Amino acid sequence: MTAKQLLRDRKEFARGTVERVVWRLPQPVPPCTHCFKYRLVYVEDGRRVIGFDNERGKGDHYHSEGREAPYRFTTLERLLDDFSSAVAQWVEADR
Repeated sequence: MTAKQLLRDRKEFARGTVERVVWRLPQPVPPCTHCFKYRLVYVEDGRRVIGFDNERGKGDHYHSEGREAPYRFTTLERLLDDFSSAVAQWVEADR
């Protein structure tokens, strides 16, 4: 099996931009145990304010207001829901 892109989209909103990229990989990216590689980001005024990603050596994590914390990946659907919820909360807070 080779890597397969499952999702790639970009949406412009009045206050910012959402970009989502997800790949299914033949093997996990260490230290992850799942076979997805992803980058989900919400950008306002040229800066990332919300982000979820996994990278070699760091694993699953998220970014919020310049801080980084571990993220517990369960399913791809849950990840996409968690990202959408985080963006909605940010926008609704009217920062």
